[in-house]
Amino acid sequence: MGVNSSSRQDASFLSDEDVNFDHFQILRNIGKGSFGKVCIVQKKDSGNLFAMKYVSRSVCIGRGALGGVLKEVELLASLEHPFLVNLWFSFQDEEDLFMVCDLLAGGDLRYHLQHQVEFSEASVGLLVCELGSALDYLQKQRVVHRDIKPDNILLDEEGHAHLTDFNIATRLPPDGLACSMSGTKPYMAPEVFMCALEEIAGYSYPVDWWSLGVVAYELRSGVRPFVVHSSTPLAEVKNVLNTQPHYPRHWSDHFVDLLSKLLNVHPGARISTLKELHLTKLLRGTDLERVLAKRTNPPFKPSKDHLNCDPSLELEEMIVETKPLHKKKKRLAKQRSVHRENSDQLHSQLDTQLLKEFLVYNRYKELKRKAMEAKESEWQQELDQAMANSHVSSPADRALSPISERTEQASGVSSTAGSTDGPGEPIPVPGAAGTAGRTPDGPIDYIDRTPSPKSSI
Repeated sequence: MGVNSSSRQDASFLSDEDVNFDHFQILRNIGKGSFGKVCIVQKKDSGNLFAMKYVSRSVCIGRGALGGVLKEVELLASLEHPFLVNLWFSFQDEEDLFMVCDLLAGGDLRYHLQHQVEFSEASVGLLVCELGSALDYLQKQRVVHRDIKPDNILLDEEGHAHLTDFNIATRLPPDGLACSMSGTKPYMAPEVFMCALEEIAGYSYPVDWWSLGVVAYELRSGVRPFVVHSSTPLAEVKNVLNTQPHYPRHWSDHFVDLLSKLLNVHPGARISTLKELHLTKLLRGTDLERVLAKRTNPPFKPSKDHLNCDPSLELEEMIVETKPLHKKKKRLAKQRSVHRENSDQLHSQLDTQLLKEFLVYNRYKELKRKAMEAKESEWQQELDQAMANSHVSSPADRALSPISERTEQASGVSSTAGSTDGPGEPIPVPGAAGTAGRTPDGPIDYIDRTPSPKSSI
C-alpha cells in the first residue's frame, strides 16, 4: 500500500497544474497529533496512495505554531531519503494546511509497543542501522530532528523504519549550535537540559543519537532506560541521566555495547555518524549498501490483515469532528459564496499573506526540473568535449589564410619551373626566372598577379 520511492509515476509529472485538495479522494483517518490529523488519500488521476497530514490554520495561528509548520514544509521539501517520510505535495485552503507524504501502512513503533510486540536484538539492530542512516543523512544536510521517539518512527509493510514529524527540527548554520529546549523529555539528551540550565552554550547532532539509543532500549525491553516524565524538574533529569542504565543479563554483550555507546552522556564520545555505528560489534558485519537499498529482511513485519493504527480515529472524524474532512468541499463552496456576497477585506488580506508564506510544493515537478537540469548539463559536457577535440582557427589565422594559399600555389609554379626532364636537366619555363618577389635563396614573400599591359600595336 505504501510506496517510498521517488521513481513512481504520476500525472503531476507532466502537468503544470497546481495540486489541491480536489485532486485527492479521502479514504480514512489513521492518525492524530496536537493540532493535526493524518488520513489515507488516493490521487484521483494516478490512483497512487499517500498519507495526507492536515493542520488547522486557525489553531496554528491561535497557538503560535504557524511558523513551525511553515518551516517544516520548507525543510521537508529539501530532503529525500529512503528512511524518511518524504514530502510529495503541499498546499492550503481557507481552513487547513496540507502536507501529502509517503504512506507507511505498518504503523508507528508506539502502536506496536502498546500491543506488546517483542523486538529481538536483530530486529532492533536493523532498525537502529536504518534510522542511523537517516540521521547521518540529516547531519550532512545540517538538520537536527530533536524529537526522535517511537511515535515518530513509522514502519512500511515490510518492516523498514522511516522517520517523520519535523515540526521542531532545525537546520544549523555551519559550525553552529542549537540552544532551545525542544523535544520530548524522556528522549532528550543530557546536553539539552544542561543548555536549559545555562551550563553549556548549546548542543548539536549527537542529541538525536542519544534519543535513538533510548528508543532502541525501549524496543528491546518495553520500558525506557531512565525514569523521566514531562513533569520531572530539569535538575533532577540531569542527575537521572548521569546514572548508568540497567542492562538485563540475558542481553548479549554486542547489544549492550551498542546501547552504551549511544547512551554515552558525553556528546563527543557518543556514536554520532553511520561510520561509527558500523564499527560497533553488533553491526560490524552489516552490509550498509543492502540496508540503504532495502534489500534486507526485517525480522519483524507488521500485520497486513488490518491497518496498524487506532480504529477509533475514523469514528472520531466521522462523529466528533466539527469540520470533518469529507464534507470540506461543500463547506468551502458555501463559504466562498458568502464571501463573494459580503467581501471581507480583512479575511482576504490574511489569506493572501498566508498564501505567500506557505510553500506550495510538488515533488514531481521538482524531479522533472532536476532531470532537465541533468540533461542540459550532459549536453553542455558533450559540447565542451567536442569543442576541445576540434581546432577552431583564430581571427589572425583566418587573416593569414589567403596569403598561405597563394604561397602554396606559387610554390607549385616554382617546383614546375625547377623540375627536370632528365637527370640534372631543368626544363626551361618562359618568364620563370623573372618572377617578381622571389629571392635567390629565400621563400616567396609576395607574388604580383597584376596582368601585364597589352601592346597597343
